[in-house]
Amino acid sequence: MGQVTIYLKDEIEQKMKAAADSAHMSKSKWISVLIQEKVADEWPESIASMAGSWSDFPDLEDLRENLGEDATREQL
Repeated sequence: MGQVTIYLKDEIEQKMKAAADSAHMSKSKWISVLIQEKVADEWPESIASMAGSWSDFPDLEDLRENLGEDATREQL
């Protein structure tokens, strides 16, 4: 497991400590969770589970029906 040292301004450190305390985590764990969220390559389960939950959401054809015609492309 890697170890990282970071330097924070006092004000930022106080806010980080308050956020970690609020989440009932150590500062190290809180930072680790933030990094994991930032580098994740898939949606969190809380978001993925919402897929298809809107019964009145329009389908792709309905979304595209009023887009109009594409402009003619310039010759290269």
